[in-house]
Amino acid sequence: MENQNLKKETYIAEDGLLYCAKCHTPCEKVLPHPLEKGKLWRVHLMCRCEREAYEREKAEREKQEFEERVQRNRMICFHEKEMYGWTFANDDGSVPVMEKARAYVEHWEDVRKKKIGLILWGEVGTGKTYIAAAVANALLDQGFRVLMKDFTEISNISAFDADEYVRSLSSYDLLILDDLGAERTSEFAMQNVFNVVNRRWESGKPLIVTTNKTVDELKGVEDLTLKRINDRILAMCTPIYVGGSSKRRVKADENFKNLGVIFGKGGFKHE
Repeated sequence: MENQNLKKETYIAEDGLLYCAKCHTPCEKVLPHPLEKGKLWRVHLMCRCEREAYEREKAEREKQEFEERVQRNRMICFHEKEMYGWTFANDDGSVPVMEKARAYVEHWEDVRKKKIGLILWGEVGTGKTYIAAAVANALLDQGFRVLMKDFTEISNISAFDADEYVRSLSSYDLLILDDLGAERTSEFAMQNVFNVVNRRWESGKPLIVTTNKTVDELKGVEDLTLKRINDRILAMCTPIYVGGSSKRRVKADENFKNLGVIFGKGGFKHE
């Protein structure tokens, strides 16, 4: 049965080699025998249609593996699944500075080479974390490794895990540290934060920081450890002001209106 199928799919051409009956390209080639001098050795050769099918399967397999890797990296990057959807595509257009964040991603290769980071600063609720997450998602989609942590978490690292934790953060293509100023202020906690920031400085890789503090407030601290932290961050990162109304307040207003529709407006007071 196999020989019959072989005869249907291939044929012997005038050069004595086996050819594919579909694409009419060789299915084998002749090489000098590796062990017996003077003898020839017929070896299998992928014909054109077989090679094209192989390349298609290989591309599909690589695409699937890439998508699975991106998904794993996204799960590692964010602590909340909701943040998977914090993308440029889902942006409502209310924050003009988002275009600068897009440009940051578009020029990522230059950003990496020149070790350019960002400080996204502004009032509470203006979308700084969303912007940082949009940058993260865009780079994750390209296959880069990004990690987003908040300063509260890194200030709470245990003494047993601190060294390994700090080393692990330096391996990511981009590190995002959210909400500078919310960290604990104990001596041990502040040293943890300094170690993370300093390690990032030494790695020569980009850092993005978000904060409700102004640049002047970051520069004007008196505490020595905090000053060292802020000096490192300001040396690595370009400040970008994120202004506008609070997205959280807008969301609260929207939720209140929805409650009014669902339950009726009587008895509700929006403060």
